[in-house]
Amino acid sequence: MSDTTLKSPPVEVQAVENRETVVRGWLVPAIIGSALLMQTLNATVLSNALPTMARALHEDPLRLNLAITMYLLASAVFLPISGWAADKLGAKRVFVAAMVLYALSSAACGFAHSLTWLVVARICQGAAGAMMTPVGRLVLLRTTPKSELVGAMSVLTMPALLGPVVGPVIGGAIVTFADWRWIFFMNLPIAVVGVLLVIRYVPNVAEQDVAPIDWPGIFLTGVGLAALIFGFENLGRSAIPPLAVAGLFAVGLGALGVYWRYATDNPGAILDLSLFRIQTFTASVVGGGFMRLAMGATPFMLAMLLQIGFGMSPFQAGLLTFMSAAGALIMKTTAPPILRRFGFRSVLTVNAVITGVTFIAYGLFKPQTPHVMIMAILLVGGFFRSLQFTSLNGLTYADVDQGQMSRASTMSSMAQQLTQSIGIGLAAMLLHFFMVMQGQHHMTPATISPAFMVIGAITFISLAFYVRLPKDAGDEMNGRAPARA
Repeated sequence: MSDTTLKSPPVEVQAVENRETVVRGWLVPAIIGSALLMQTLNATVLSNALPTMARALHEDPLRLNLAITMYLLASAVFLPISGWAADKLGAKRVFVAAMVLYALSSAACGFAHSLTWLVVARICQGAAGAMMTPVGRLVLLRTTPKSELVGAMSVLTMPALLGPVVGPVIGGAIVTFADWRWIFFMNLPIAVVGVLLVIRYVPNVAEQDVAPIDWPGIFLTGVGLAALIFGFENLGRSAIPPLAVAGLFAVGLGALGVYWRYATDNPGAILDLSLFRIQTFTASVVGGGFMRLAMGATPFMLAMLLQIGFGMSPFQAGLLTFMSAAGALIMKTTAPPILRRFGFRSVLTVNAVITGVTFIAYGLFKPQTPHVMIMAILLVGGFFRSLQFTSLNGLTYADVDQGQMSRASTMSSMAQQLTQSIGIGLAAMLLHFFMVMQGQHHMTPATISPAFMVIGAITFISLAFYVRLPKDAGDEMNGRAPARA
């Protein structure tokens, strides 16, 4: 028997290793992503269904917007607690409990017969959602080697990218052909299958020693985030007076400013500000925030352009914008090799320009633009936007120690939710501004298109963070040979 034969691992060992690689690299991220799928689907489907729900509940559509706002407020309050709870109680246990609570809250929303009932159920749903996303990501971070993390993140983020695109199609179909309550009931089978798969396949993540819970920090961050999100949600709308919106911003910024002073050099603070001393984390969270502004604004503005500007039905517009999802799906198999070949700095820098240009291109659509051309541009935009966010999500944790993973996951989730809320509020404000500037009383393509130009231009600010990254930034994440000794 040759030496090669003696040194070769047994077939059974290779089979086990291959199975573990598949589970860790594809199955576990896909299972955790099912939680993101519930959240993103609900968010986009609900926006399209509000007029129908308002008629069924005998409420004004503007009042029914509370169902969206209160979800965001509850999520903002509970997000900072998620990392502490995962470390204290165990990430897998908290993740399963959050999925069960989200499903029960969805059922309560579906059975709602009044606005009060719906709002209370949405608050519970928001609290569960705040625990699911960062804790699910934390499970992945603690069970996946850094060299495999980019590929795992590609699978994990797929539902988050698909939800805003397929949501209008599903929402239009539900509202047109079925009862609006199925918007919430469709979460139940996803949750049941997800919980069973988590219990079966997702590894346990052990509890860790943590400091006592930081109640002052939770209060300050909860008030600050809730006030800012509520303020941005009401930008460009007439639901509350402009003075009240300004007051919300003042309270939010004041509370976060007090927290900043309180948390500086405080190791027990609920949010770890020392993470921003890590260049790769700052580039991803702060620099990537300018990209996520556009991500939050684009589904809303595309819906306005295609439905109000071009007169399409929600179902027609949803079918058209589905091409963005197709682009995102194509990208998922190509992101890891692209990052291995060119590195994070080069990919983020070049791709930021391409992504910004595609956002601006959306503003050039006209009613007479061939649908084939619109679909082609949306396909390209979906591909490069998905590549950008996959790269950002991987870079976030490139230089974060294992002991800081839970706080990094919480901080990243909080920043993403805040910037996407800012994007929606900024889009509403821009649409209102261009209507007033052009003397229009209703939205037209001429008032919507310039908003795409502004949002697209804002994304280029992120380049200032990417070009300053070291050439070998994040090399451990994408399997490239480290350039530094």
